Amino acid sequence: MDPSPTIAQQLAALPRLTVKDLQRRYAEAFGDETVARNKAWLVKRIAWKVQANAHGGLTDRARARAAELAAGAELRTTIPAKRSAPTPAPVADPAEPEAATLPFPADRRRPPPGSIITRVYKGQTVQVRVLTHGFEYAGLVYPSLSAVAKAVTGSHCNGYLFFRLTKGGDA
Repeated sequence: MDPSPTIAQQLAALPRLTVKDLQRRYAEAFGDETVARNKAWLVKRIAWKVQANAHGGLTDRARARAAELAAGAELRTTIPAKRSAPTPAPVADPAEPEAATLPFPADRRRPPPGSIITRVYKGQTVQVRVLTHGFEYAGLVYPSLSAVAKAVTGSHCNGYLFFRLTKGGDA
């Protein structure tokens, strides 16, 4: 009877090894040291090598196809240079028309500027004034109703839902 463990036994034992033991097994299997300390990666690589040694690895056809794909791939051969300063925006040519900006459709749930939104929360009346660009609450201007709701409740929530400004307009 052969005293060496079966492939299944070898593979089952790999996850129980320490990282140092896995690094040693990697060196034995691949004939090269590794500095990798990721246990899951080491287990996968060693398991693949054990099976490849036992069953013959890739076929010649698979190797040829991999080489063909690699030859056709566009590989980066240099490391991209670090950008030290942002590139300046291109200056518009006076002959070119300026790009038109489309107006962002107004949210129908948002009351018109000058309106006061009122909500009772934990026995306190919360009043928010709608501004052209933001919402005023307790003397501070917030960019959104969600920011106001977070200031009131202490946790993130949808401002339109908190203030009960739903699509149907039920308040």
